[in-house]
Amino acid sequence: MGNLKNKSDELIGKAKEAVGDVTGNEKLKLKGKAQKTSGKAKDKVEDVKEKASEKVNDALGDEKEDKK
Repeated sequence: MGNLKNKSDELIGKAKEAVGDVTGNEKLKLKGKAQKTSGKAKDKVEDVKEKASEKVNDALGDEKEDKK
């Protein structure tokens, strides 16, 4: 679910940034850029969490194999 929210933030932010650019609304453009960047950052954090979890599970799996 988090990934969907993060992608949503990226897309909405990109749209706001584009609308702000077209209309000359610098505040909207900056808000959009911030929202887009926030979505990307949260997505990266999710990726790191996933990879770390996989590594831990792999290490624990190897440890179980060694005990057999």
